[in-house]
Amino acid sequence: ILTISVLFIFYLYALMLYRLMLGLFPIYPGEIKTGSRQEFIYHIYLLFYLVLFYPVMRSGFIPVPLMRLFYLALGAKLGDNTYSSGIIQDPIFVEVGDNTLIGMDALITPHIIENNKLEHHPISIGHNVTIGAHSVLLAGVSVGDGAIVATGAVVKKGTQIQAREIWGGVPAKLIRKQNTAE
Repeated sequence: ILTISVLFIFYLYALMLYRLMLGLFPIYPGEIKTGSRQEFIYHIYLLFYLVLFYPVMRSGFIPVPLMRLFYLALGAKLGDNTYSSGIIQDPIFVEVGDNTLIGMDALITPHIIENNKLEHHPISIGHNVTIGAHSVLLAGVSVGDGAIVATGAVVKKGTQIQAREIWGGVPAKLIRKQNTAE
């Protein structure tokens, strides 16, 4: 009990320090130039994220309802009755509507690292969406209300999925549009 209490207090303190840092030194969407102040801030953010928070997300030890609270504390915008059994990287750049499920080991990643280029592009997921297990949503993806991303799909950066569409495959493509009668 003592160990669990110490870990809880440690993470509570770390989350408060992390949120204070992001409040004082925000990370902005778009490209982060090499040698800029934003790059320095991002490296501090990354230190927090990789050392303290990422192991918690990957552990599978925390129940999904508590992970929701953890993601909210990290800055994700999650609607009512929305839960993630996957990993939301860079939660400050992710917004998810109400009644949405993100499946087991799905990956939501709003950053792009290509050669020397580092960028963040927000990911927006609507209401009543299902993101299948082991699927991947890359930077700049937008998913409309009532859409479904199939299990194992990889949605390329910048893809716009319209309301009530079903997407699947690698890379993900439109499979069909759902009928309103369904």
